[in-house]
Amino acid sequence: MRWLALSAFLFVSPALAQTPAAPAPAQAAKLPEVEPSGFQASVQPERVLLGEPFTYELVITHPANQRYELELPPDLGDFELLSQARTPPQAGKEPAVTLFRLKLSAFNLGMVTLPEVPFLVSTPDGPKRFVAPGRTLEVGSTLPEDAESKGADLKDIQPPTEVAIRSWMLLWGLLGALAAAALAWGAYRLFQKYRNRPQAAAEPPAPLDVRTRRALEALKAENLHAQGRVKDFYFRLSEIVRGYLGERYGFDALECTSSELMAKLRRIHTPGLPEDGLLRFVSESDMVKYARAESSPESCGAALAFGYELLDKTWPPPPPPGAAPSVSHASGPRVP
Repeated sequence: MRWLALSAFLFVSPALAQTPAAPAPAQAAKLPEVEPSGFQASVQPERVLLGEPFTYELVITHPANQRYELELPPDLGDFELLSQARTPPQAGKEPAVTLFRLKLSAFNLGMVTLPEVPFLVSTPDGPKRFVAPGRTLEVGSTLPEDAESKGADLKDIQPPTEVAIRSWMLLWGLLGALAAAALAWGAYRLFQKYRNRPQAAAEPPAPLDVRTRRALEALKAENLHAQGRVKDFYFRLSEIVRGYLGERYGFDALECTSSELMAKLRRIHTPGLPEDGLLRFVSESDMVKYARAESSPESCGAALAFGYELLDKTWPPPPPPGAAPSVSHASGPRVP
């Protein structure tokens, strides 16, 4: 899956995902704040030209049982986010050091201030937030210092000007139309030839809860953690849980980074969803899959049990107002 390749070492999300992180939901602003053990921010270079890329590094020192994920707002004012990267802390090192590297460009001259950078922090006491203060940056013009004295200055965008050029576009367009007509005629003849052929009846797919429970049962039967394949176990279980959440709530959860997944679920109506348990599961899965953290057989069993718990608490979907309650599909014995 693309999100597995792109969001390695990002908690929060692809994945380095090639788009800025999703905006923090309104609930994130109400989370209690936490202060890291240490925080440093630097800009390279310290003076940049208008529109020139520069690097903004944020180094956070924190306890090893905490995890920091970036939650940039969609509007950065005078700045544009070009890319972002996260370097996770070394496993087993206390205190942990997480490095965020943002590549930005500025579009306003003079002394400008970088926006505050919010972080969503996973702690043993639940989710919290940390907001890094902004930093002042000098942005210079791309023109030389004597440009104004020599009559050079920034010019506004000029209106379009017609330029006559020789083009073979008309001829190529006619040839393309003839080729398309020939292909259409061939496709019509092929359709006429095979339209009366009997079609095999497609078997309708099983309900979502039945397919999800079957996948959990198959994963349990493989007993991967007993074979020392803990990482494979968490990859498979994470894919089952994300696939269920995406189909249950109507979005592509497999392509979301961990932070994008949690942010999306907080923005929609999710009755019965065990949010704290899901956040712990996502965090533990990322630590095992990407940070090479160890996981005991008991932890693997608890993670699998959470998959059943998630299914039990969120299925079947609640009926719409005024509708008769639906009858749940038979899905076999439930294993805690």
